Amino acid sequence: MEGKWCMLWYVGLLVLTLMESCYASLSPTGINYEVVALTEIKKALHDPYNVLENWDVTSVDPCSWRMVTCSIDGYVSALGLPSQSLSGTLSPGIGNLTKLQSVLLQNNAISGPIPDVIGNLEKLQTLDLSNNKFEGEMPASFGDLRNLNYLRLNNNSLTGSIPQYLSNIEGLALVDVSFNNLGGPLPKISARAFKVVGNPLICGQSSGNNCSAVYPEPLSFPPDSLGDKSGAGGKSHHVAVAFGASFGAAFLVIVVVALVLWWRYRHNQQIFFDVNEQYDPEICLGHLKRYAFKELRTATDHFSSKNILGSGGFGVVYKGRLNNGTVVAVKRLKDYNAVGGEIQFQTEVELISLAVHRNLLRLWGFCSTENERLLVYPYMPNGSVAARLKDHIHGRPVLDWSRRKNIALGTARGLVYLHEQCDPKIIHRDVKAANILLDEEFEAVVGDFGLAKLLDHRDSHVTTAVRGTVGHIAPEYLSTGQSSEKTDVFGFGILLLELITGQKAVDFGRGANQKGVMLDWVKTLHQEKKLNLMVDKDLKNSFDRIELEEMVQVALLCTHFSPSHRPKMSEVLRMLEGDGLAEKWEASQKVETPRYRTSENTPKRYSDYIEESSLVVEAMELSGPR
Repeated sequence: MEGKWCMLWYVGLLVLTLMESCYASLSPTGINYEVVALTEIKKALHDPYNVLENWDVTSVDPCSWRMVTCSIDGYVSALGLPSQSLSGTLSPGIGNLTKLQSVLLQNNAISGPIPDVIGNLEKLQTLDLSNNKFEGEMPASFGDLRNLNYLRLNNNSLTGSIPQYLSNIEGLALVDVSFNNLGGPLPKISARAFKVVGNPLICGQSSGNNCSAVYPEPLSFPPDSLGDKSGAGGKSHHVAVAFGASFGAAFLVIVVVALVLWWRYRHNQQIFFDVNEQYDPEICLGHLKRYAFKELRTATDHFSSKNILGSGGFGVVYKGRLNNGTVVAVKRLKDYNAVGGEIQFQTEVELISLAVHRNLLRLWGFCSTENERLLVYPYMPNGSVAARLKDHIHGRPVLDWSRRKNIALGTARGLVYLHEQCDPKIIHRDVKAANILLDEEFEAVVGDFGLAKLLDHRDSHVTTAVRGTVGHIAPEYLSTGQSSEKTDVFGFGILLLELITGQKAVDFGRGANQKGVMLDWVKTLHQEKKLNLMVDKDLKNSFDRIELEEMVQVALLCTHFSPSHRPKMSEVLRMLEGDGLAEKWEASQKVETPRYRTSENTPKRYSDYIEESSLVVEAMELSGPR
């Protein structure tokens, strides 16, 4: 009898075990083991500022956790923790996040060895562990990362040699292992940029390796010694070469002139869809998908006007449906033939694609042909903030006060990432309600970041053509064309006032007989303690008075005439979250607004400055979801 009960017990245990394993295998997203992996990573790190506070082991869905990005099917696809003052070590548990495509841990103080299990992440495309304290050897398993495009391990304490297996990865675009203690022979890596400077055992005097240039070096002309001949034969050879060169130069001039005339003829004929589909240089662009022009043309119904979501200084945005049914937003860039060329365009697109944050619009792919430049983004079903500010459902505004406050916080977080966590940093240059999009949950998503730089390749700091919208452009940008992160801070301040009033920037104050720009009007209302007069009437007094006061003060700090007196976006975010606003506001009241040292009739108000400017910039407003 005991044997029978024992047998039944074993059978029951076996059934329970099988049920548990079946449940795990049938889990559509594999969330359980990914939660465990992320928790192990959190335990191994020292987090002084609690940026990983909401990483909860009891959760079943890590996709809502900070610094974690998930794919459409629910797997963790990106882990972004740059510049978070983290220390400790990197747990081998990261190897269980099998769907990871991007790992960004740069600018921290993480130490210990790089886990060898990273080589198990078959889908990994971007790995940035730069500016940490990693030590030990580079894992040989890196050679198994067949999809790797970007590998940055610079400014650590790595030793040993660079794995020869890296030469087997065909899609590498960048490998940076500079400023470590690496040695040994250099593998022949096919990356466009291979940086090894700052490794004494590689770049020392006795090594014979030239680390002053990026490896591999560009192709050069044949050595002069090959053409160094003597005697009559040498002279006749030189004559033949000179004649051939002259003939070739003349022929080249004729071809160039013919091409210019042909281009002008085609341009005058306005043949808009003549695209050379063969113009497709074989160059990898990271994890981005390269779309064919015909595919995007079909998806947008030949760029039909009925599919236009919005238009502005950067181009026209169309709604499209790809062959697999995915709805996308296709931005057709206006300045497709801007100075800089194909390689410059692709380099800038690569940089934009590396900015991964829940409050930034993710770039999915691109299309580049001889006559076209297109960018493909996910479709935002709730459109832009500008388009939804006046929308109502059942008599109530779609964007109530709580949502407007969350939009301000989300936008601030996205701009903090662009300014202080991206390498190199990205300046938006056109922060406004029309460029803040809303996802399914009305979470703020900053769009069009990096496009001003993308379409202006003349100088990395100063632009010859000011891009933006009147009422949002900082005064120093108007006067000099020079932009900085403080330019974006000014635009964010104007955005806060748009959220409060529900009006466009150029419309603020018109009801109060102002000159069309809101700042002087807002300052007056603040001094007279009549802020309720500026709140959107559609809210019908359903707003928090204390939060209103705080948002107006933050907006006025952000829009200070002098950029040096504006806070950084990280300070703005902390103030919106209730930290440090009182001290910052009190200090600002002791600062006098500077005046430009010009000859006569110096404008003292931003409204006067706008009116005296000869700049005319068309405002961009999205007509619907994007």
